[in-house]
Amino acid sequence: MSLRTLLATCTLAVLAACASMAPPPAKSMDGALVGSANAMTLYTFDKDGGGKSMCNGPCATNWPPLMASADAAASGEWSIITRDDGSKQWAYKGKPLYFWVKDAKPGDRTGDGFNKVWHTATP
Repeated sequence: MSLRTLLATCTLAVLAACASMAPPPAKSMDGALVGSANAMTLYTFDKDGGGKSMCNGPCATNWPPLMASADAAASGEWSIITRDDGSKQWAYKGKPLYFWVKDAKPGDRTGDGFNKVWHTATP
């Protein structure tokens, strides 16, 4: 193996290891999943299913999806679904995740039980 091939192989291995160490898009706080960036409560929607979000249009205005970047990679219980508009959304244990616009600060869970179909996401 040439030095160039060896360096390329090592570089790819390091990049793959770094990608697998990327922080998850959410974390557990007080028994709920919250966004890693803002610590706001995340929710699931009973009408979602089969790896598809049923919350689009005006629904997604009130329940903003936990969006995934184009280069995000699924890992373990975290997956990525494609929304109707082609954008990517994080899902945990197969359930797409959303924020609720009426939660004003970290720790708020005002969307839990909303219309009996929205629930606080739990780890």
